Amino acid sequence: MSNEIDFAFKLRHALNENLNHLPDDTGERLAAARRVALARKKADVPMRAVVTERNLAGHVGSFLSEPVSWVVRMGLALPLIVCTLGLVGLYHYEEQQRIEEAADLDAEVLVDELPISAYLDHGFNAYLLKRDE
Repeated sequence: MSNEIDFAFKLRHALNENLNHLPDDTGERLAAARRVALARKKADVPMRAVVTERNLAGHVGSFLSEPVSWVVRMGLALPLIVCTLGLVGLYHYEEQQRIEEAADLDAEVLVDELPISAYLDHGFNAYLLKRDE
């Protein structure tokens, strides 16, 4: 089939190149032959295909529309639950670490023997930040 189409395209190209060099009666005969060929051409009919399985890429919702057992549903939900619990646990752990670090700094400041005027000094915050690093 592909060879026939290639031949038809090559023939059309060759005829189009030499169109100006053809005699008038040949051009008229070609035009008449074209009209006859178009009149005999079959009408375009849409083709139908029978699909027996729902495993096509274009089929939307085939996985979710079929009955699914509870084991498969748990297999889908369990990783989401574990991930959520892990993220919540990490958040609480980091929050606890931050609270402990602030409590340690507060305890160190309260235990140090600094005069009251040091706490009123604006550079004292810079001192605490430098000491924390």
